[in-house]
Amino acid sequence: MTDPNGQSTDPQATPETDVSAEPAANAVAALTREAADLKDRLLRTLAEMENLRRRTEREVADSRQYAVSSFARDLLGVADNMQRALGTLSADFRDQADPVIKSHIEGVELTERELLKVMEKHGIRKFDPQGQRFDPNLHQAMMQVPDPSVPDGTVVQVMQPGYMIGERVLRPALVGVSKGGPKAAPANENAAAGQRDSVDTQA
Repeated sequence: MTDPNGQSTDPQATPETDVSAEPAANAVAALTREAADLKDRLLRTLAEMENLRRRTEREVADSRQYAVSSFARDLLGVADNMQRALGTLSADFRDQADPVIKSHIEGVELTERELLKVMEKHGIRKFDPQGQRFDPNLHQAMMQVPDPSVPDGTVVQVMQPGYMIGERVLRPALVGVSKGGPKAAPANENAAAGQRDSVDTQA
């Protein structure tokens, strides 16, 4: 049955389904997926930019710190010569030298200290591993010294001190290593790291 307006009055009749709702829902879902995808890409891009920034900062810092490596390595010869010159002077000679000679000796010592101070200012540190356990990352063994009184593999003689620049070895120390004593505990990574942290520096 229909009323005068042409609409059904049958209580069993159901309204027609709104077919326009389905395309709208699909469009909303597609836009939601696209927004999530764009957000994910944005976050990935931001993370990559942050990683690039940090990597660039590290590279710039390394470049500043290690750019002087070649020049510093050349300066080590000057420091070695000063040390050798001072090492040839015995205590008796110093005591008996006249004031002019003593003044010259003190001047050379002062120059050596100033040179080491300037090098340290630029991240270059001198270290003397006397009495430490031999570490091939820091030391270069030149000979073995029979000495049963100290643990095997101990540095008992330093022929040439070593130098670090930052966290890198600029020049390994030339050393003599003990042989014949009791075996020392095997060095592990933590011990090696601790040894690097505790290298002796001289001003």
